[in-house]
Parts: sequence; structure tokens; C-alpha cells
Amino acid sequence: MIQADSLRKSFGGRPAVRPAVDGLTFAAADGAITGLVGPNGSGKTTTLRLITGLLRPESGQVRVDGIDPAQDPMGARRRLGALTDGLGNYPRLTTREHLRYFGELRGMPAVELEARTRHLLDLFEMHEIADRRAQGFSQGERMKLALARAIINDPPNIILDEPANGLDVASARALRTLLERFRDAGKCVLLSSHLMAEVAAVCNTVVVVARGKVVAQGSPAELMRSSNARSLEEAFVELTA
Repeated sequence: MIQADSLRKSFGGRPAVRPAVDGLTFAAADGAITGLVGPNGSGKTTTLRLITGLLRPESGQVRVDGIDPAQDPMGARRRLGALTDGLGNYPRLTTREHLRYFGELRGMPAVELEARTRHLLDLFEMHEIADRRAQGFSQGERMKLALARAIINDPPNIILDEPANGLDVASARALRTLLERFRDAGKCVLLSSHLMAEVAAVCNTVVVVARGKVVAQGSPAELMRSSNARSLEEAFVELTA
């Protein structure tokens, strides 16, 4: 479970600057997909960086399965798998080498890592590119590899920042199926996306952020009802206006 309580973070060092995150509070439950949506500049990426421990809040607290990343960053990261807005694949490494490298960084025993690598190659249907260098991969192949790296240690909490960007229809459908598998396995999935149709299709709860604050949260159906909207996209526009 991921919890954010009264988070505040500013940049620029001037008191007059509006905080990027301003008293933000929400929870992402186990066995559910929680969408984090908002306009550009609303504080979504800063919030994800606070959760992963890449930034420290000025006030408030994050809990990842009860662990505060600001106090115990390694403990929290062992409970997290994160796919950020920059995929960060190494062009000269093969898919298999990526998985082994990131598994070793997580301290996974060799036997466990080998079995996990085989499982992820099966899960993402990557056997054809298992021993190819990442340079020249399609966008879908790059995204699959980045996501496989993020979950190499089978973390209970998964953060995905715009995972469907640039994917074709088939790859996007495969991603949706994978997210549903994570949810059904009891994992906590926190998904940040601008694609409202995708969010409406997979998310149990949607947290709408604007100007660094949570302005609404609930199921897609609840947000549409409260905004008298025919789609989540219409509700999003109304709520963030």
C-alpha cells in the first residue's frame, strides 16, 4: 500500500513561488489500480519522485507498506518497482543483460534471478529480443524492457509514469492485460497517465490533481456522476478547470 499524507514540496527557494505539491493526500490500496491524473505542471511527477524517495518532502509523509522513503530509502525501494518518464535502457546491453544487471543491483540470488528472468521473458513475450541489444528497439520493445526491469524483484508496489506513451494498439492492450494481472495478484499499482480512456478502463480509483492539490478522487463512474459528465475525459476537464 502507498500512502501520501499532506505532502508539500517547493522549488526555486523563494517563498512566493507556488509549491509543486501543496498538502497532497491520497492512498493507493493493495489489489487495486489507482490512477494519478492531472494537467501538465499539476505536481504528478513530483509526487511520484517523493514516493520513490528521489525527493524529500518539506512537510508531510509518504509510507510504502509502512516504510517512509525519506527515513529508509532502501527499505522502501525494495518494496517498489518504478517505471519513470525516462525509460533509461542501456543501448549496448541486451534484454537479458538488462534484467540480470538490475536484478543484481537489487541483491537477488543468482538462481532466483535466473528463474525470474525466464519468467519475465515469457510474461512479456520477449524471447525474440532476449539476446538483442536495446539499440534499435521499437517503442513497444523499449517499454516492455523498462517495465520488466522495474519488476525484476517482484515488488508488491508498482509505480508507472505514462507507460502507454508511444505504444501501438496491440502493445497497449497487452499492457492493460498486464496491469490487470498485477491487480489480481494483490499488488498495489499506481498509474500516472494522460490517456483518460485507458485510466477509465483499468483504474479502480482515480486521484485528480491540480495546482499541487487533490481536487477529486473516486472511481471513474463516481467522478463522472459528480461532474455530470459522459466520459472520464469530460469529468477531468471539469474538475481541473
